[in-house]
Amino acid sequence: MNTIGELKKYDLHCHLDGSLSEAVIRKLAAGAGVEIPAGEKLMELLQVEPDCRSLKEYLEKFDLPLSCLADRDRFRTAVSELLGDGAKENVVYMEIRFAPLLSVRDGLTCRQIIEGALDGLWEGKEKYGVDGNLILCGMRHMPVEQNVELAETAREYLGQGVAALDLAGDEAAFPVKLHTKMFETARKLGIPFTIHAGECGSPRSVWDAIELGADRIGHGIAVSKDKELKAWCAAKQIPLEMCPSSNLQTRAVKNMEEYPFLEFLEAGIPVTVNTDNRTVSKTTITGELELLQAYYHITYSDMELLMKHAAQAAFIHN
Repeated sequence: MNTIGELKKYDLHCHLDGSLSEAVIRKLAAGAGVEIPAGEKLMELLQVEPDCRSLKEYLEKFDLPLSCLADRDRFRTAVSELLGDGAKENVVYMEIRFAPLLSVRDGLTCRQIIEGALDGLWEGKEKYGVDGNLILCGMRHMPVEQNVELAETAREYLGQGVAALDLAGDEAAFPVKLHTKMFETARKLGIPFTIHAGECGSPRSVWDAIELGADRIGHGIAVSKDKELKAWCAAKQIPLEMCPSSNLQTRAVKNMEEYPFLEFLEAGIPVTVNTDNRTVSKTTITGELELLQAYYHITYSDMELLMKHAAQAAFIHN
């Protein structure tokens, strides 16, 4: 009988700053001169409680990790050890995403940050045997020109460990269309991209992302609210990067009964299952699959299908 443990796993939606283990945070904090509490008090700063009330409360857990990351060598360590965490649960491929612009300060440049993370990819692959790529995130609240510059910088590393772009942040306050120029630039430069859309927003956010040319959709919960959009995603085989634990914790859905995972799968949409933020959500790919198994009674064959979807959707440059 096959087990979840032996299943070869893919994690396509994994934020670096939300996925640093306690041991890595302590190491990075020591290097950064950041004071952190001892014992369990640290995890209270890094993980949400089951009764997390909102996306805002969820995002507060990123403050400490970001304060510890701003250094080329610390980015190397963070990426390498995240691949190591994946290896513990038989992850064979991981796409690690982060926003370089959030760490540009005190003389540290966007290129230095990216190159530090790339060093971590190669180190992690050698140490732990896990393949990976980076997805560079623009931020919705940042000036358009900064995100355009990020796209131009990403092109320099495309196929060398940088695989794609993303846009993250508050969907309601900063609609994706504000950053049309970023994605026009990406298309011109041949850079694939995914976009956070329909996480806590409306179907319009997903339509806008698709119209801009998104290869994949991050979260996409709102697709369930629009029959035409759901049919379009199925017909065009647009992969959705679903993150069940995170979506529950941020109140994107009230409960698993409301979660549209089976609805999308049965509609023929290529659903993928991901961690989003391993530490903040206290999860793993194994944990996400166990959650789906508990609520929807998915089989090992279903899990294999989810991983097949992920393998086919991965931003892999050969």
